[in-house]
Amino acid sequence: MYSFDLMLLLLQQMCVFLVIAWLMSKTRLFIPLMQVSVRLPHKLLCYITFSIFCILGTYLSLQIKDSLANTRAIGAVMGGLLGGPAVGALVGLTGGLHRYSMGGMTALACMVSTITEGLLGGLLHTLLIRRGQPDKVFNPLTAGAVTFVAEVTQMAIILLIARPFNEATNLVGSIAAPMIVTNTVGAALFMRILLDRRAMFEKYTSAFSATALKVAAATEGILRQGFNEVNSMKVAQVLHQALDIGAVAITDREKLLAFIGIGDDHHLVGSPISSPYTLRAIESSEVVYADGNEVPYRCSVYPHCKLGSTLVIPLRGENQRVIGAIKLYEARNRLFSSINRTLGEGIAQLLSAQILAGKYERQKALLAQSEIKLLHAQVNPHFLFNALNTLKAVIRQDSERAGDLVQYLSTFFRKNLKRASETATLADEIEHVNAYLQIEQARFAARLKVRLQIPQALAHHKLPAFTLQPIVENAIKHGTSQMLGVGEITIRAHSDLGFLVLEIEDNAGLYPVQADTHGLGMSLVDKRLRTRFGDGYGISVNCEPDRFTRVTLRLPQEMQAC
Repeated sequence: MYSFDLMLLLLQQMCVFLVIAWLMSKTRLFIPLMQVSVRLPHKLLCYITFSIFCILGTYLSLQIKDSLANTRAIGAVMGGLLGGPAVGALVGLTGGLHRYSMGGMTALACMVSTITEGLLGGLLHTLLIRRGQPDKVFNPLTAGAVTFVAEVTQMAIILLIARPFNEATNLVGSIAAPMIVTNTVGAALFMRILLDRRAMFEKYTSAFSATALKVAAATEGILRQGFNEVNSMKVAQVLHQALDIGAVAITDREKLLAFIGIGDDHHLVGSPISSPYTLRAIESSEVVYADGNEVPYRCSVYPHCKLGSTLVIPLRGENQRVIGAIKLYEARNRLFSSINRTLGEGIAQLLSAQILAGKYERQKALLAQSEIKLLHAQVNPHFLFNALNTLKAVIRQDSERAGDLVQYLSTFFRKNLKRASETATLADEIEHVNAYLQIEQARFAARLKVRLQIPQALAHHKLPAFTLQPIVENAIKHGTSQMLGVGEITIRAHSDLGFLVLEIEDNAGLYPVQADTHGLGMSLVDKRLRTRFGDGYGISVNCEPDRFTRVTLRLPQEMQAC
């Protein structure tokens, strides 16, 4: 057989080989092969895949005298190039043993050469990885070049091992050029198929990521405000535009919360769920896909509806309980793409997380409200008892002063009652604290002095309501009230590198002694600040025994109102 005729026949066989490779590239089997195999499962898959191609190359071979002209080298070299030396050697050994079992003058030589070809691919793999050039592994020219060298090496091994030598020489003369050309071109084209599959995968991944980020940005915070009709319609509008599909619907467990797109004239917001697909998705907590072909789809509301397929994805809340569903629709003349399905499921997870986060935030706000009320409940009975006793004493001596104290007491409780919200200005907090201190000064008379050092420029700054009073109360209760001499309370405020810094200082210096009983109020204030703003904020205490205790509060200088 002439070399040119043999080359044409081998090229025909190679085409069959590559068609099989192309068909396999459309399966999930090829996804791990689109990157350098590092993990053991991927290496195992690489070994199995290219061992199959190595054996396939032998089965598609042509009988030449007492030997076979084949494309086996493609599988061995590609296995080593993508999987490394160990994988290449194992692929070569598997393919080589298979060839050896078929016998013939070159059986041993072909087995040795197949193992060598796998090792050559693996050695080039290692070299490129060590040089930091993994992308060159997927270059068709690289695959072609190493296969060319591998086939030249195979011819040399046949001459060294196969006997009788004159027959080996004649054989190599007949098959060398066809096999070198066919395997070199075949390996390059095989790598081209992998690159095309990789490019397509990256294209879909890029499109998925871009759309997902767009949807995430556009819907951020909407469902945190509540899972209701208004917010659901806003999200549905974003999804309809971003996904470019026929229609989008959002439901809770009982009714339709939002619908936009084809069929919005009969899919009415607020109507009960009637679709069996939606009910099944909610009950089973599984994605339901009715493609209109294998799984028939028919609108449950209007028989002439133009929608022809639907994908129903459950929305999950706390403890993975289904709280509703997202429904994506396509018209009868359009098919769902795989990216729409995958993207839809990813978006459902995103929106579920938003709903759950919103619920937690509302629970957190309720907890903060409860903590404020707990502080109110803690201070009011204790403070009212002391205030009434003080008033009783002052009324006998100075009725005008008693009237002022009644006004301060009124201010104190009015602030308590009117500040159920989270936020107050520093001026409001100081007014609240000053009313408290005026009554305490009347109680302790000359034994308590108060200094307020609050710049007018900081009076408008916002801070969590009911922040200062528990700290001031703590300074008196566990500080100045324990002194025999005159107690002094100083309240300061200043800004420092973007922080609003508040200091409450007493001259008792008793904090370490009373550290384990500093009060629930101070603990709750610190917890509220750290929970709301982070660990960089909150309360710190500096104490010098018998000299002073200084409680410092660090807050954001610019705080958004709640």
